[in-house]
Amino acid sequence: MKSEISTQEFAMRFTSTPRGARLARRLVSLRLDEWGHPYDGRVNEAVTLISAEFAANAVRHGRVPGRDFHLRLAGGEDVVRLEVSDTRGEQLPERRVPCGEGGRGLILVEALADKWGVAPRQPGKTVWAEVRLSPATEG
Repeated sequence: MKSEISTQEFAMRFTSTPRGARLARRLVSLRLDEWGHPYDGRVNEAVTLISAEFAANAVRHGRVPGRDFHLRLAGGEDVVRLEVSDTRGEQLPERRVPCGEGGRGLILVEALADKWGVAPRQPGKTVWAEVRLSPATEG
């Protein structure tokens, strides 16, 4: 599923808690800034928002007591790829009709990512997204 050879990589396990999800989001944004994608830039903002959604879903829908979720961020020449893995393979993400305050996350992911999808793994699944770099605006 990898479309680019990564030149930069960050990977870490996080507790399947809201605190773990917040830390994951913050570290994604920090790492992207260190890689030359400033906090207020298109790539950093898009990938950080996607990471927040994927991490929150891993905690809310993919949590198995005692199990962490794993995040991997890879930056290549043309794309930044984000992967979040959890241990619940039967809980696949699906786009829903928004109701109340929920159901908008994957609509946001579709709007921000150039590609996204789900890959099975043992145990569980990996949800991934790719954001292409714009040569004119990104380093």
